[in-house]
Amino acid sequence: MIGVSAHLDTVFPAGTPLESREDGSRLYAPGISDNAAGVVAMLAIASALRNARIRPAINIVFIGNVGEEGEGNLRGMRHIFADPAWSQAMASLLVLDGAGTDSYVTHALGSRRFEVSFQGPGGHSWSDFGIPNPIVLLARALARFSEVEVPKSPRTTFNVGAIQGGTSVNSIPESATARVDLRSASMNELQRLEDLLREVVASVWSDLPLFWRYGAAGGRIAFSIKSIGDRPASELPADARILQVVRAVDAHLGIKSFPRVASTDANIPLALGREATTLGAGVMVAERIPCANGSTAPIATWD
Repeated sequence: MIGVSAHLDTVFPAGTPLESREDGSRLYAPGISDNAAGVVAMLAIASALRNARIRPAINIVFIGNVGEEGEGNLRGMRHIFADPAWSQAMASLLVLDGAGTDSYVTHALGSRRFEVSFQGPGGHSWSDFGIPNPIVLLARALARFSEVEVPKSPRTTFNVGAIQGGTSVNSIPESATARVDLRSASMNELQRLEDLLREVVASVWSDLPLFWRYGAAGGRIAFSIKSIGDRPASELPADARILQVVRAVDAHLGIKSFPRVASTDANIPLALGREATTLGAGVMVAERIPCANGSTAPIATWD
């Protein structure tokens, strides 16, 4: 059995007008590139096979899955490959995602995401001055972690994407939280980065006086590191049959495509040792449109 999949979820800013329009051969709409294009391409393949009355040599299963974007953590694809009835029967998977037709995925980009928090008793900026401030502790930890060196090969990155905490300028907050994203094509580098993140956060807490670390319940300072996402890194063998087919089709159509590293639904089967790759489904032209709140939102056109 061969799988062909396209994720149904898409992401765009709140307030984006959910409208589509047609201009000549182009369609304009939020999310049309990622991943309406992939969904339409998958349905078109199924329709073409049926209308041409082609009987494939093996079964093909078409999958519309969810949870690919953001913190979905590939839950749709995880669900499919957690079921032996599907994972044992599916020899390979072709993922249709995005618009570009000039590349195919051979390396699954791994990522780990964490929610890092400091908690304390909080208080008033004047009367309770001297109580450790969770925002300051969190900032200190993030500043230390930002100095971590990462290799250029395999390429490895980290990012602090969101911070929240506090209620007013004159109050010491009870908590502060940041969301941290780690990425690498190497599982070893991902693990090294995670270990360093945990060490840095723990070191900021360890620098506090014993009273604040082990004092009375409700008055002590604590920290937590919660995993909110984990995508495995993996690599498709250079002699994989699915790659041979992709290259043969590209040669026939005159497409000059190249291998790339990306985080897609293909991460899951690749990590399980199955053949999988991700292709785009059309040409993307990005632009921006005004939102109701006065800001602008990115959209894409699909030729």
